Amino acid sequence: MASGGGGGSVEWHLRPPNPKNPIVFFDVTIGTIPAGRIKMELFADIAPKTAENFRQFCTGEYRKAGLPVGYKVCQFHRVIKDFMIQAGDFLKGDGSGCVSIYGLKFEDENFVAKHTGPGLLSMANSGPNTNGCQSSWNRNAPHSIPNFRQIKHGLGFSSIALNESSQEVFHHLCKMRLA
Repeated sequence: MASGGGGGSVEWHLRPPNPKNPIVFFDVTIGTIPAGRIKMELFADIAPKTAENFRQFCTGEYRKAGLPVGYKVCQFHRVIKDFMIQAGDFLKGDGSGCVSIYGLKFEDENFVAKHTGPGLLSMANSGPNTNGCQSSWNRNAPHSIPNFRQIKHGLGFSSIALNESSQEVFHHLCKMRLA
């Protein structure tokens, strides 16, 4: 069960889909081998600003100098086995890049939804009010980081990929591709 904040006892990972929330996806490859599609419901009803930031980076709607900016051909740059996977640094690819559709960074929106099970996603940041383009999702144990979206389909690829002999292989070869 969720604890603290306004999350009450909501089991966020079991929450039924809200048909008004947008669904986005990542097509994942490991090397050149397709590993599957990850579909995600964005919790726009809970964190609309955060969800819109992520959605525009998924769709390529956000543009800089007339060119789409976002997650297309972005890699997973941080993996902690049995805990979380982090991605979204399309600027530098190493976890140090940060930008949002609202400027360099944007403020924390709320702390309502908590990680109550696998497949819930959060903004990855460097502290309070430093949200940008990076996000992470938990694989197993619940923790207290607020989330703004949920994987609806395709979580299985992360289990397969993390069984590779080296976490470094996953880090360098697993990429997101948006169609």
